[in-house]
Amino acid sequence: MNVEIEAKLKVKSHRPFEKRLRSLAAKFQTEQKQIDFYFDDANRSFVKSDSCLRLRRQIEKSGEKIFLAYKGPKQKSNFKKRQEVEIEVGDFDKTKGILEVLGYRRVIVVEKTRMLWKVNRCLVALDKVKRLGNFIEIEGSSNKRIKQVQKLLGLGNFVHIKQSYADLLSHKISKRIQI
Repeated sequence: MNVEIEAKLKVKSHRPFEKRLRSLAAKFQTEQKQIDFYFDDANRSFVKSDSCLRLRRQIEKSGEKIFLAYKGPKQKSNFKKRQEVEIEVGDFDKTKGILEVLGYRRVIVVEKTRMLWKVNRCLVALDKVKRLGNFIEIEGSSNKRIKQVQKLLGLGNFVHIKQSYADLLSHKISKRIQI
Protein backbone atom coordinates (compact mmCIF):
# COMPACT_ATOMS: atom_id res chain seq x y z
CA MET A 1 0.00 0.00 0.00
CA ASN A 2 1.26 3.43 -0.95
CA VAL A 3 1.27 6.60 1.08
CA GLU A 4 0.40 9.68 -0.98
CA ILE A 5 2.16 12.89 0.10
CA GLU A 6 1.22 16.11 -1.65
CA ALA A 7 0.95 19.85 -1.37
CA LYS A 8 -2.15 21.43 -2.91
CA LEU A 9 -2.02 25.15 -3.62
CA LYS A 10 -4.65 27.52 -5.06
CA VAL A 11 -3.37 29.84 -7.80
CA LYS A 12 -4.99 32.47 -10.02
CA SER A 13 -3.32 31.27 -13.21
CA HIS A 14 -1.10 28.41 -14.32
CA ARG A 15 0.73 30.50 -16.93
CA PRO A 16 3.61 31.78 -14.73
CA PHE A 17 4.16 28.30 -13.31
CA GLU A 18 4.25 26.67 -16.76
CA LYS A 19 6.97 29.16 -17.69
CA ARG A 20 8.82 28.41 -14.48
CA LEU A 21 8.59 24.64 -15.07
CA ARG A 22 10.05 25.10 -18.57
CA SER A 23 12.88 27.25 -17.21
CA LEU A 24 13.67 24.50 -14.68
CA ALA A 25 13.87 21.95 -17.53
CA ALA A 26 10.95 20.05 -16.03
CA LYS A 27 9.72 17.20 -18.20
CA PHE A 28 6.17 17.51 -19.49
CA GLN A 29 4.39 14.15 -19.01
CA THR A 30 0.84 14.43 -20.35
CA GLU A 31 -2.40 16.36 -20.39
CA GLN A 32 -5.47 14.60 -19.01
CA LYS A 33 -9.14 15.09 -18.44
CA GLN A 34 -10.20 13.39 -15.23
CA ILE A 35 -13.76 12.76 -14.12
CA ASP A 36 -13.82 11.50 -10.54
CA PHE A 37 -16.91 9.81 -9.13
CA TYR A 38 -16.91 9.59 -5.33
CA PHE A 39 -19.00 6.92 -3.62
CA ASP A 40 -20.22 6.39 -0.08
CA ASP A 41 -22.75 4.24 1.75
CA ALA A 42 -26.04 5.36 3.30
CA ASN A 43 -24.29 6.04 6.64
CA ARG A 44 -21.65 8.24 4.95
CA SER A 45 -18.96 5.98 6.38
CA PHE A 46 -16.19 7.31 4.13
CA VAL A 47 -16.97 10.96 4.87
CA LYS A 48 -17.17 10.25 8.62
CA SER A 49 -13.82 8.42 8.59
CA ASP A 50 -12.14 11.11 6.41
CA SER A 51 -11.50 8.56 3.66
CA CYS A 52 -12.90 8.06 0.19
CA LEU A 53 -13.78 5.59 -2.54
CA ARG A 54 -13.21 7.03 -6.01
CA LEU A 55 -13.84 5.77 -9.53
CA ARG A 56 -11.84 7.82 -12.06
CA ARG A 57 -12.33 8.11 -15.80
CA GLN A 58 -9.05 9.46 -17.20
CA ILE A 59 -8.84 10.58 -20.82
CA GLU A 60 -5.65 11.55 -22.64
CA LYS A 61 -4.25 11.34 -26.17
CA SER A 62 -3.33 7.68 -25.75
CA GLY A 63 -6.91 6.79 -24.81
CA GLU A 64 -9.06 6.23 -21.76
CA LYS A 65 -8.13 4.50 -18.50
CA ILE A 66 -10.33 3.70 -15.53
CA PHE A 67 -9.03 3.61 -11.94
CA LEU A 68 -10.65 2.56 -8.67
CA ALA A 69 -9.03 4.03 -5.56
CA TYR A 70 -9.42 3.95 -1.81
CA LYS A 71 -7.83 6.80 0.14
CA GLY A 72 -7.51 6.52 3.89
CA PRO A 73 -7.86 9.22 6.53
CA LYS A 74 -5.40 12.12 6.36
CA GLN A 75 -2.37 11.65 8.57
CA LYS A 76 -0.79 14.37 10.71
CA SER A 77 1.61 16.21 8.44
CA ASN A 78 2.40 19.67 7.08
CA PHE A 79 1.22 18.28 3.75
CA LYS A 80 -1.75 16.19 2.70
CA LYS A 81 -0.64 12.66 3.53
CA ARG A 82 -2.76 9.52 3.40
CA GLN A 83 -2.79 5.84 2.49
CA GLU A 84 -3.77 5.22 -1.12
CA VAL A 85 -4.65 1.96 -2.83
CA GLU A 86 -5.42 2.26 -6.54
CA ILE A 87 -6.00 -0.27 -9.30
CA GLU A 88 -6.71 0.09 -12.99
CA VAL A 89 -9.97 -1.54 -14.02
CA GLY A 90 -11.17 -2.34 -17.50
CA ASP A 91 -14.80 -1.26 -17.54
CA PHE A 92 -16.23 1.88 -15.97
CA ASP A 93 -19.91 0.89 -16.13
CA LYS A 94 -19.37 -2.60 -14.71
CA THR A 95 -17.18 -1.29 -11.89
CA LYS A 96 -19.77 1.38 -11.09
CA GLY A 97 -22.43 -1.35 -11.15
CA ILE A 98 -20.49 -3.49 -8.68
CA LEU A 99 -20.11 -0.53 -6.30
CA GLU A 100 -23.86 0.17 -6.51
CA VAL A 101 -24.79 -3.49 -5.91
CA LEU A 102 -22.56 -3.39 -2.82
CA GLY A 103 -24.61 -0.47 -1.49
CA TYR A 104 -22.44 2.46 -2.48
CA ARG A 105 -23.97 5.47 -4.17
CA ARG A 106 -22.39 8.33 -6.06
CA VAL A 107 -22.20 11.40 -3.82
CA ILE A 108 -20.25 13.89 -5.94
CA VAL A 109 -18.47 14.19 -9.29
CA VAL A 110 -15.32 16.28 -9.72
CA GLU A 111 -14.13 17.21 -13.22
CA LYS A 112 -10.72 18.61 -14.00
CA THR A 113 -8.09 19.02 -16.66
CA ARG A 114 -4.58 18.20 -15.51
CA MET A 115 -1.19 18.95 -17.03
CA LEU A 116 1.48 16.72 -15.47
CA TRP A 117 5.14 17.66 -15.19
CA LYS A 118 8.08 15.93 -13.54
CA VAL A 119 10.75 17.92 -11.70
CA ASN A 120 13.22 16.84 -9.01
CA ARG A 121 11.54 13.42 -8.73
CA CYS A 122 8.19 15.02 -7.94
CA LEU A 123 5.03 15.12 -10.02
CA VAL A 124 3.62 18.60 -10.48
CA ALA A 125 -0.01 18.75 -11.58
CA LEU A 126 -1.49 21.96 -12.94
CA ASP A 127 -5.19 21.35 -12.29
CA LYS A 128 -8.13 23.35 -13.58
CA VAL A 129 -11.06 22.09 -11.52
CA LYS A 130 -14.57 22.78 -12.76
CA ARG A 131 -16.39 25.14 -10.36
CA LEU A 132 -13.29 25.54 -8.14
CA GLY A 133 -10.55 27.13 -10.26
CA ASN A 134 -6.82 26.60 -10.67
CA PHE A 135 -4.62 24.55 -8.37
CA ILE A 136 -1.13 23.12 -8.32
CA GLU A 137 -0.46 19.77 -6.67
CA ILE A 138 3.09 18.67 -5.93
CA GLU A 139 3.38 14.97 -5.12
CA GLY A 140 6.60 13.39 -3.95
CA SER A 141 8.20 10.79 -1.72
CA SER A 142 8.90 13.14 1.21
CA ASN A 143 7.91 16.46 2.75
CA LYS A 144 11.45 17.73 2.14
CA ARG A 145 11.40 16.99 -1.59
CA ILE A 146 7.94 18.56 -2.00
CA LYS A 147 9.01 21.67 -0.09
CA GLN A 148 12.08 22.02 -2.37
CA VAL A 149 9.93 21.87 -5.52
CA GLN A 150 7.41 24.29 -4.01
CA LYS A 151 10.23 26.81 -3.45
CA LEU A 152 11.67 26.22 -6.93
CA LEU A 153 8.28 27.12 -8.39
CA GLY A 154 8.04 30.30 -6.32
CA LEU A 155 5.21 28.90 -4.22
CA GLY A 156 7.05 28.89 -0.89
CA ASN A 157 4.60 31.24 0.84
CA PHE A 158 1.40 29.70 -0.50
CA VAL A 159 -0.96 28.08 2.01
CA HIS A 160 -1.38 24.30 1.73
CA ILE A 161 -4.92 23.06 1.23
CA LYS A 162 -5.46 19.72 2.95
CA GLN A 163 -9.02 19.14 1.71
CA SER A 164 -9.64 17.04 -1.38
CA TYR A 165 -11.30 18.56 -4.42
CA ALA A 166 -14.41 16.55 -3.50
CA ASP A 167 -14.44 18.16 -0.02
CA LEU A 168 -13.93 21.64 -1.45
CA LEU A 169 -16.68 21.18 -4.03
CA SER A 170 -19.09 19.65 -1.48
CA HIS A 171 -18.51 22.61 0.81
CA LYS A 172 -19.08 25.08 -2.03
CA ILE A 173 -22.32 23.33 -3.05
CA SER A 174 -23.63 23.14 0.54
CA LYS A 175 -22.96 26.86 1.08
CA ARG A 176 -24.89 27.68 -2.08
CA ILE A 177 -27.89 25.54 -1.01
CA GLN A 178 -28.20 27.09 2.47
CA ILE A 179 -30.80 29.84 2.75
